[in-house]
Amino acid sequence: MDTSTLIATLALLIAVAYLFGRGRSIALADTTQGGFRNLNSLPFYYGMLTALWCGIPSLLFVGVWLMIDASVIDDLLIQQLPAHIAALPESELGLVLNSIKNLAEGNMMGSEPAPYMIQASDSLQRLTQTSQMAMTVLAICLGMLLAVFSWFRISPEQKARLQVEGAFKLILLACSCLAILTTVGIVFSVIFESLRFFQTVPITDFVFGLHWSPQMAIREDQVGGSGAFGAIPLFLGTLVISIIALIVAVPAGLMAAIYLSEYASSRVRSIVKPMLEILAGIPTVVYGFFAALTVAPMIKDLGTSGLDFLEMQFEFLNIQMTISADSALAAGLVMGVMIIPFVSSLSDDVINAVPQSLRDGSLGLGSTQSETIKQVVIPAALPGIVGGVLLAASRAIGETMIVVMAAGLAANLTANPLESVTTVTVQIVTLLVGDQEFDSPKTLSAFALGLMLFIVTLALNYLALHVVRKYREQYD
Repeated sequence: MDTSTLIATLALLIAVAYLFGRGRSIALADTTQGGFRNLNSLPFYYGMLTALWCGIPSLLFVGVWLMIDASVIDDLLIQQLPAHIAALPESELGLVLNSIKNLAEGNMMGSEPAPYMIQASDSLQRLTQTSQMAMTVLAICLGMLLAVFSWFRISPEQKARLQVEGAFKLILLACSCLAILTTVGIVFSVIFESLRFFQTVPITDFVFGLHWSPQMAIREDQVGGSGAFGAIPLFLGTLVISIIALIVAVPAGLMAAIYLSEYASSRVRSIVKPMLEILAGIPTVVYGFFAALTVAPMIKDLGTSGLDFLEMQFEFLNIQMTISADSALAAGLVMGVMIIPFVSSLSDDVINAVPQSLRDGSLGLGSTQSETIKQVVIPAALPGIVGGVLLAASRAIGETMIVVMAAGLAANLTANPLESVTTVTVQIVTLLVGDQEFDSPKTLSAFALGLMLFIVTLALNYLALHVVRKYREQYD
C-alpha cells in the first residue's frame, strides 16, 4: 500500500472511529435516566475525542517513519555494497546511490550497469516494499488500538469537550510554532551560507561593487578566473523595475479603490471588483509571456519610431539612443498591472474602514463629495494606503518570472528603463539552476543575494506595519 492510499485508509478509519465514539455516547445516554442531560458533553465531542485518539498518533507515526525511512534504507544499502564502493567519498557515494535508485525505478539509461548495482537495486526494491508494508501495518494497528482504547474510556462523566478543545489548542500552537521555526530555519540557513560566501568575497566588494560576473574558473590556469561579485547593478535593476511597477500600480490601484468605495453603486462594485481581482489570480509566467511577446516588441517599435522622428526633426542633436528588445520598461509595466489588485484591494479595505461619521460631518459642513474624499477620507486612510503601497513594493521586488522573460539576464549598470537589466531574484534563480556544488563563491553568492533581498523586504514590511500602527488611532 503506497503512502497516499495509507493516508486515505487512515482518514476512513478516523471517520469510523468518530461514528463509533459518538454512537457509544448516545447509547450510554439512552441507558441512563435523563438521557443527554446526564452526559458531561455533547455526543459530537465524544466522537471527536475518539477520532483524535485514532488519527493524531497514527499520522504522526507515518510522518516520522517517512522522515527516517530514506536514510535507514540508504544505510542498509551501503552495507551491502562492495567495500571499495562503500569507502568512496560522500559525494561520489551519493552518485552511486542515485544510479542504483534510478536502476530500481527503471530509469537507468546508457551503459550496462555493474553487477553490484543490479544486486543493490533488487535489494532496494525489497527494502522499500518491506518498509512500506511495515509502515502500513503498524500505522493501521496503532490507530485501531488507540481508537478501541478511547472507545472503552467513554463514560457520562468524561469531560470530552474540554479534552477536545485542549487538543485543538495544542494543534493550533504546534502549527504556529511550525511557521515560526520554518522562518527561523530559512533565516539561519541563508545567514550561514552567506557567511561562507563573505569569507571568500569581502562584503564591501559585494555591496559596493559595480560589476557582476559570477562565472568562476574551473582550473587555476583558466582565463577569467575569479569572477566579479559587485551587486550594485542588480540592486539598481531591481530598483528601476520596482519604481516603474509602482508608478503604474499605485495611481491605478488607488483611483480604482476610490471609485469602488465612494462612487460606484453596489451593483457596479459587485461586478467590477471581482473582475479587477482576477488579475491577482493570473500566474506570473502568463504575465511574463504577455510582457515578452506583446509589450516589449510594442515598446521597441514605438520607441524606434519616436527616435527616428527625433533624428529627422533634430539632426543636430545626433541622437544615438537604442531600445533593447528586453527592457526594464516592459517588465515594469506588466509587473505594475500585476500588482494593481494588491494596491486596490488594500486601499479599498482601508477606505471602507473610515468611519461614515467623518464623511457625514464633512458633507454637513457644505463640502462636496470630491472635497470630502480629498480632505477627509484620504487623509484618514493614508496610513493604511501607505502600508499597502509598501507591501506592494515588497511584492514587486520579489517578482522573478516577468523579469526573466521580459527584461533579460544582463547585469547592466544603468538607470535607463529602455535598456536590458536584471534583478536580484533573477540572478538567484540563474545561479541555482542545475546541479551545483555548494562550495564555490558562484553558488554561495545566491545566498548572499537572498539575504539582502530578505533584509530589504523585511524592512519594507516593518515600515508598513509601523506606519499603520503609528497613525491608526488618530481616526478611531
